Amino acid sequence: MTARNLAAGAVRSATAPAASGPEHVEEPVAYDAIVLAGFGGPEGQDDVIPFLRNVTRGRGIPDERLEEVAHHYRHFGGVSPINAQNRELRAALEAELRRRGIGLPVHWGNRNWAPFLTDALREAREAGAERVLAVATSAYSSYSSCRQYREDLARALDESGLTGEIEVDKVRQFFDHPGFIAPFVDGVRDALADLAGRGVPRDRTVVLFSTHSIPTVDAERSGPAERGFGPHGAYEAQHLAVAQRVLDTVGDTGAWELVYQSRSGPPSMPWLEPDINDRMRELAAGGGAGGSVDAFVIVPLGFVSDHMEVLWDLDTEAMETAEELGAIAVRTPTPGVDPAFVAGLVDLVVERLEGTPAADRPSETDLGPWYDVCRRGCCENTRLGFRPAVAGLQP
Repeated sequence: MTARNLAAGAVRSATAPAASGPEHVEEPVAYDAIVLAGFGGPEGQDDVIPFLRNVTRGRGIPDERLEEVAHHYRHFGGVSPINAQNRELRAALEAELRRRGIGLPVHWGNRNWAPFLTDALREAREAGAERVLAVATSAYSSYSSCRQYREDLARALDESGLTGEIEVDKVRQFFDHPGFIAPFVDGVRDALADLAGRGVPRDRTVVLFSTHSIPTVDAERSGPAERGFGPHGAYEAQHLAVAQRVLDTVGDTGAWELVYQSRSGPPSMPWLEPDINDRMRELAAGGGAGGSVDAFVIVPLGFVSDHMEVLWDLDTEAMETAEELGAIAVRTPTPGVDPAFVAGLVDLVVERLEGTPAADRPSETDLGPWYDVCRRGCCENTRLGFRPAVAGLQP
């Protein structure tokens, strides 16, 4: 394979059907391998600070400030559950691919800790792969949840010396794919039934859909600007649409809200609000439309698995807040390796293998199906500027 000289506005390191930047690639592509792209996490106390340095690279954050976050990991022995979860997800994907007779290997690499994306790409190339399809463990559109994965894949190509030797596409954001939504539907239905069985009235319960907070300036630039998603861009619009879809499917019409967690930026920088703990206190004190609240169903809508932000921010801090308030809180499961979720990820792979027309692709909200090739200027990080990225029109 030789490096392709791309015209201005074309897609970096893409396969031929994606190179010109169509919204949806409706031509079959014979991929050789899948790369499961994860965030990564430490697997021991000695890994914690080096891992956090990787996460915050380029931001000049001193180790003393990193220790403020490190205690979350140290509380669990310095081990993030995310790597074990991705090993399990990789195995589940391989099993589902075999079940369908699809002979693609799955290589796993992380953005911030071993095994790195460079390792996964080298492994794929050494096995003979020339066309790779990436599946990122993130469902929504924003800089940190989409474009940064695409930038890190481009950087991994350069650092591994594989630019021009291997082509990398990426499956679409899957926030409204049925396979992603189904586990949340089951979780909310079960949680509401559990509370009802304990005699908690629905009008004294609020469903809190929780996701990772991001800087408001990043939220504003999430998704293509021409779509006009609202003040907080595609990131908020996607979460709101999915939350409503979950409740519509459950058949529930009670109170619910979208809340945020895991803020990590300086106080001077506005981030999406309200914080889940602040909002729980307000609701318990009568700050909701229906008066005070006795119970919360906490739905980790922004997360694909029970990694550190779920274990610490929800299972630890939010549960402590509920106990402090004398309220009941039930946290629903993340998709993890739920069979519907795993099958849904393989469905996304099949879309690209077969070139499925956009009109035939499942999506549970009016916002999708999302783009195979991200649009020009999508999900800008104004602090860093546009850096090289795969699977999207330049910049």
